[in-house]
Amino acid sequence: MRRRGCLHSLIIWAAVGLIAAGFWQYQNNIIAAEPFSVPSERLPAAFDGLRIVVVSDLHGKTFGPSNKTLLDAVEAAEPDLIAITGDLADETCSAEQVTAMVDTASSLDTIAPAYYISGNHEWVMEGTWDFYQRLEQGGVRVLHNEYEVLERDGQQIVLAGVDDPNGPWDQKTPETLLEEIRAAHGDVYTVLLAHRNEDLPRWAALGVDVVLCGHAHGGVIRLPFVGGLLGTDRQLFPEFTAGLYTENRTSMVVSRGLGNSGIPFRLFNRPHLPVVSLETVSQP
Repeated sequence: MRRRGCLHSLIIWAAVGLIAAGFWQYQNNIIAAEPFSVPSERLPAAFDGLRIVVVSDLHGKTFGPSNKTLLDAVEAAEPDLIAITGDLADETCSAEQVTAMVDTASSLDTIAPAYYISGNHEWVMEGTWDFYQRLEQGGVRVLHNEYEVLERDGQQIVLAGVDDPNGPWDQKTPETLLEEIRAAHGDVYTVLLAHRNEDLPRWAALGVDVVLCGHAHGGVIRLPFVGGLLGTDRQLFPEFTAGLYTENRTSMVVSRGLGNSGIPFRLFNRPHLPVVSLETVSQP
């Protein structure tokens, strides 16, 4: 009788262990693609429906061999552009991981034009500038406080990218970059790639239309009805950790990121793949 009871307990604990392992796998390795619609009266009609997939904060992580699972998820979202918003690799990555990240970025560029901006971690890894050069050689457009004009049917928007503040102390400021854009193109609709998630008031003051970013990792642990638990400086209940935020005419989409850094797990916070659709709204 006692032997049967022990066997019963072992079966229960084994089942609990399998469920816990499955839940852990789901939380940390199963990508969640999430759609976001960003409407604006300022978006030229030719760009209505433009889809941008945000790939952020991989930190050297791969989803399946050669990152195929991630690449398939991005391709399924049918992007027109791919925004890689920093911390693709970091200072803990091996040479093999760095190469894998370069290969992943190059593969993303075969799906749709891929644009990259630096995160805070890339500036403290070995071979930072070599890494950027390898990305460019793989076809990725690396934006170091730069912008590109996108054209459709004779209409234009601007895609700009700012380096993370961990970069050179004398780098061009976002304010200067926006001044250059407006001097050349007027008050054009502007999409900005910026790694950090805390600067919505700054972007709103500058009149940026859309900001795509990451950095916060969704707060690592997400609590129901509360949101992210931990900020990047380990503060409790930080702001702007995931999703869509608006201030004035500025919309900011924050990715929860795909990989981990420092704290090696996620809870109620699956790897995140925002799919951002720009929408033209007619003026009343």
